[in-house]
Amino acid sequence: MTSDQWIALIAGIIGGALRVGAPFLFVSLGECLTEKSGRINLGLEGVLVLSAMSAFGGAYLTGSPWLGVLIGAMAGAALACLHGLLCSLDRVNDVATGIALMLFGTGLAFYLGKPLIQPQAPQIPAIPLGDWSDNSAVRAALQVNALVPLGIVLAVFLWWGFARSRAGLLVRMAGDSANATRALGYSVSGIRIAATTAGGAIAGLGGASLTLFYPGSWSEGISSGQGLIAVALVIFARWSPLRCVGAALLFGGAGALGPALQSVGVGWGYHLFNTVPYALTLVILVLTCKPGSVAIGSPGELSSTR
Repeated sequence: MTSDQWIALIAGIIGGALRVGAPFLFVSLGECLTEKSGRINLGLEGVLVLSAMSAFGGAYLTGSPWLGVLIGAMAGAALACLHGLLCSLDRVNDVATGIALMLFGTGLAFYLGKPLIQPQAPQIPAIPLGDWSDNSAVRAALQVNALVPLGIVLAVFLWWGFARSRAGLLVRMAGDSANATRALGYSVSGIRIAATTAGGAIAGLGGASLTLFYPGSWSEGISSGQGLIAVALVIFARWSPLRCVGAALLFGGAGALGPALQSVGVGWGYHLFNTVPYALTLVILVLTCKPGSVAIGSPGELSSTR
């Protein structure tokens, strides 16, 4: 390859990491907040799909992408709140409830989103990071989702909140020891419902990124399992919001590898390269999850999830 092709390839992978990694970033931050409270939400795939459809429909009906983003976050919060409320009942299993709500969220999105497959909705504006280059491929690759800076700010805020704020410490306490939380007079269920709902709202921003920026349309297969991958991503990040940023970029770059190679004329193995994020997920789970041991950084209550 020529030097220009190498530059375009590198720019494509970096730009793709920012584009493809945006949904991973928001969903992983939402799941990180949820799991920090001691609850796991496997229904995030349903949250992601439902919020993607809601954001697209909201932007299409109102003519404003930002109102669409808000509607997507609200839809994600609503489904996640339902998960939190159901899991607060006696003898209700977090994992089984999450799977049920994943099916419910995706089915509801597919049903309500049928009229939205053909229309086009206004898109979230892009931040041009490639204007320094004369290469059109570089400029096109470095068009960054305007929500990405918000995701980075959210990661820093969650990192600070878990360490320094009263609300963050309560979330961590509920996740590490339900008995200690009750002994101090706090409602474990209330904290977990609030954290799960807020996590769903954050994940909803990832859904909005899918339909209102990249790929920028609504279809029934739009998420490609990113909500489930984000659960593994949180384990890989060791439940740290700041590490979630790096992990999201890693997964985003892996997902962008195929399109980046195709942009410089490497067409062989395109579909094989598209499987890299899923293979990476399996590798990470095998390397980080050992039978009989608890992962470093894991909230204590996750090991005793009902």
